[in-house]
Amino acid sequence: MSLPDFLIIGSPKAGSTALHAALAQHPQLFLSTPKEPKFFLCEAAPPDPAHQRGPGDAHSAQEWVWRRDRYEALFDAAPPGTLTGESTPFYLWDSSAHERIRRVVPQAKLIAVVRDPIDRAYSNWTHLWCDGLEPEADFLRAVDLEEQRIAAGYAPFWRYLEMGRYGEQLQHLYSVFPREQVFVLRYRRLIDDPATVLDEICTFLGVRTGELTSVPRSNVSNWVPNTPVNQVLRQVVRAGAALGAHVPPQIWRGVEKPLLGVLHRGGRRRPSLTAEQRAALLPRVAPDVHLLSEITGVDHSDWLNEVGRGSFGERASS
Repeated sequence: MSLPDFLIIGSPKAGSTALHAALAQHPQLFLSTPKEPKFFLCEAAPPDPAHQRGPGDAHSAQEWVWRRDRYEALFDAAPPGTLTGESTPFYLWDSSAHERIRRVVPQAKLIAVVRDPIDRAYSNWTHLWCDGLEPEADFLRAVDLEEQRIAAGYAPFWRYLEMGRYGEQLQHLYSVFPREQVFVLRYRRLIDDPATVLDEICTFLGVRTGELTSVPRSNVSNWVPNTPVNQVLRQVVRAGAALGAHVPPQIWRGVEKPLLGVLHRGGRRRPSLTAEQRAALLPRVAPDVHLLSEITGVDHSDWLNEVGRGSFGERASS
């Protein structure tokens, strides 16, 4: 039986891909491929179609690893003596996943990376917009559609603000797992001081320190302006993703790649979130930010400023 010793559980668009890639370079660690199997989001069954109704959701759901034998097989190639792990950042958000993890791998160590919830939401929306799946060109309007989309059965990745309610999420996680099994990391530290952070994580996992000193830059798509041509391309991508739900994932991925190549042409840089946009959302995130500070004993009030920290690239170059 092969099951993970540790999990990177959160949060989406907070550096889990970069952290996964960095830890995979450690000789005493083995990280899964694919990075996000999503096994603990499932209850021994495929993802419920009733909760996969957003653009591209049903296609993406085909790639979830929900069978126990296939999940265990992800770790079969781990060299003897290594610790195994995977990175599904939706686990932090899903309280049912907390219970499943506890039931299957009760001794697993959990790593949660948390990021300014407004910056995270904007990065989330940007990701879906640049991939042609988000039809709403206005970020704030897309946020306002969140509850409507949840009711309509959109998948978790469309929950722009809900995904960033770390206070609520950790409060539940700590009711299931002892705190000593949970490592909470601010995204800012992962970018600003990666060598120190990676050593802290290695100590937490019980492997050698000094092996890792940096994290790779996140893959950020070129900005896609809302031109008439791009509007048509996005419609084609969404229609193709819907059809892709009925064919093997690799077939649609092969078709999608050139479409996204055209959509991402030009190398434009993502526009920054404005102070006015942040100010509009601050009252909606403030209560949970205060709860997070209370639960963790770490002050997160700097997230309540009207100026965010921007993308990975912007932060790394500042």
